[in-house]
Amino acid sequence: MYRSVNLYQIMRPTKRDELVQKALKVFYQYGFHATGMDMLATETGISKTSIYKHFRTKEDLILAVLRLRDEHFRNWLYRRMEELADSPRQQLIAMFDALEEWFNEIDYKGCMFIKASSEYQEASHPIHKQSADHKRMLERHITQLAENAGLTNPDVLARQLLLLKEGAIVTAHLGHTENPAKDAKASAIDLLNLHSK
Repeated sequence: MYRSVNLYQIMRPTKRDELVQKALKVFYQYGFHATGMDMLATETGISKTSIYKHFRTKEDLILAVLRLRDEHFRNWLYRRMEELADSPRQQLIAMFDALEEWFNEIDYKGCMFIKASSEYQEASHPIHKQSADHKRMLERHITQLAENAGLTNPDVLARQLLLLKEGAIVTAHLGHTENPAKDAKASAIDLLNLHSK
């Protein structure tokens, strides 16, 4: 027998999803070690009992937060690059235009993955490893774009472009230059010209 389905119920986030989304905002604003479970409960409006019902430890919650942030950030960045430019070559340059938009957001506080890896410095720690995985996935995407653009040594170029990207992110967070995304974009254009056949 056919049973109607309420699409809102299917799409509505679960309590666990809601917790991860709220925790992401709190960790991004205050950092990981500085955010204790009492503070997390206060800021999210979710009791510690409920938090521990979904996550055995704070570190398990952080891993879930990083997975969500990775998904959101990469989806946003790739989409904006495609919206800003048609060709793979121009999309590589457009990455820095997208970064400039991010840097200009009121709540910009740098890269969550750089922060996580600096707070959990052991390379074998799951949080450090997940942060590194995020950067590796970005590198694979940029390498593929460089290959599609017909540029020479696409793997080397991707690493160079990501060095510019990461430097711009940190510089924007420190705020000691006027427009780090624009500066990085100029260097990226020079690099692409060097890697043109």
